[in-house]
Amino acid sequence: MRVKGGTVTHRRHKKVLDAAKGYYDRRSSTFKVAAQAVDKANQYATRDRHNRKRNFRALWIQRINAGVRAVDATLNYSKFINGLALAGIEVDRKVLADLAVNEPDAFATIVGKAKAAMA
Repeated sequence: MRVKGGTVTHRRHKKVLDAAKGYYDRRSSTFKVAAQAVDKANQYATRDRHNRKRNFRALWIQRINAGVRAVDATLNYSKFINGLALAGIEVDRKVLADLAVNEPDAFATIVGKAKAAMA
């Protein structure tokens, strides 16, 4: 007697078609086309998880730069980061950006310390 793989195949197809739910046309109903669409979607998802980190870092840098220039017009992001290193202040860009937006007084204090370390 031969063993039929119907239940296993059905389960595998169902998993792919469930992942393709909401796609247009045959991409959501035909296994072969849906499998290609789901594979490509997973490629995009993987790529964009990395890109999201890149985009957030760029956003934080812009916010820090704007905050630094608002406190001291002669200072920019690059000089500020150098001043932080000289002052021995180790705060990451995410926290600095949050301080620049939500706690301008605390951020101004850090900018002052960075500028003092450069002088």
